[in-house]
Amino acid sequence: MTDLGRLQKVDLRDIWKTEAQDFTPWLARPENLSVLAETLNMELELEAEEKVVGPFRADILAKSTDDDSWVLIENQLEKTDHLHLGQLMTYAAGLQAVTIVWVAAQFVEEHRAALDWLNDITDEKFRFFGLEVELWRIGDSPAAPKFNIISKPNEWTRSIGRAKRQIESE
Repeated sequence: MTDLGRLQKVDLRDIWKTEAQDFTPWLARPENLSVLAETLNMELELEAEEKVVGPFRADILAKSTDDDSWVLIENQLEKTDHLHLGQLMTYAAGLQAVTIVWVAAQFVEEHRAALDWLNDITDEKFRFFGLEVELWRIGDSPAAPKFNIISKPNEWTRSIGRAKRQIESE
């Protein structure tokens, strides 16, 4: 019989002490950004870390190689909060981002609902994603990241909206 290892969840703060100095630079590295991009089913190229937006700084700005559009990535090592939701909107507007990705340790239901609502009411060129990040290891192995999609554009809902708009315009 084959022996199997046991998955052990790793506290994010055991690996990344701070968001700005540890997690953001780690996520911006090409090999890590590609893990995030794979989860989103996109191809991403890093444009900037801590991108200046007026008096503020967005965590990561990337470009989608699929359509050359801007992708804003805002992250936090805690559960979601109103401050980061406001930052997402401010940075997205300032950078003209069409894909907005919020990565957090945990999404509260209200913030997941806000992203779902934004996906429902915005033009189909805009995409809002909420992802929870986890770290796992087996035995003494290095910790491995796992991104879980909590919120994403709902193509079925958007197709209904397109059909409704077409009927109204005819």
